[in-house]
Amino acid sequence: MNNTHILVVDDEEDLCEILQFNLESEGYEVDTALSAEEALKKDLSSYQLLILDVMMGEISGFKLAAMIRKNKQTEHLPIIFITAKDTENDVLTGFNIGADDYISKPFSIREVTLRVKAILRRTLASETSDEGEVLILDELKIDVNRKKAFLKEKALDLTKKEFEMLFLFVAHPGRVYSREDILQNVWSDDVYVLDRTIDVNITRLRKKLGAFGKHIVTRLGYGYCFDYQ
Repeated sequence: MNNTHILVVDDEEDLCEILQFNLESEGYEVDTALSAEEALKKDLSSYQLLILDVMMGEISGFKLAAMIRKNKQTEHLPIIFITAKDTENDVLTGFNIGADDYISKPFSIREVTLRVKAILRRTLASETSDEGEVLILDELKIDVNRKKAFLKEKALDLTKKEFEMLFLFVAHPGRVYSREDILQNVWSDDVYVLDRTIDVNITRLRKKLGAFGKHIVTRLGYGYCFDYQ
């Protein structure tokens, strides 16, 4: 279970419940608000991602986003707009305000979860790369800015795909990734990759990690996860 906290703001209660249920099934902590006014009563700086409907009451999603961008404590928060308005002007308005993504209704839950994963992955990489050291877990250190991983202060000789898989696993400990999930996150630019390719890369990564490689666990019938307890 990861600690990523998401806020969904939409005046359709059913939609809020659907998004909450499915995102929580992906391991996220999810709160909901049925209006911008209700959302503003929350500590927005405690969230890692905001999902906003555009057409809401007196304060629209666009207005709420503009307010968020003007606040020093929340200006950095990634925002996804979900709306039935999909004209070019509406999309441009959203991105000009500072939206990270824009999803038009009707949409599939699969599409939303994939967009959420992609944005959170980019955000995590961006925030941590400014600090140099992305993740430190006992003897393992991952530096996204330099695209290097270190074990006991010794640099690991990882390929690009091995590094990205390691970062994906360590950034979300306990989260089980199917081969399809790994393809989406690591091989997204490639046209065709066999499942066997993923298995081979996992095997190589474990070998390069030595004893630490035991933490990359196979969940039979499901995929792989980073189990560190």
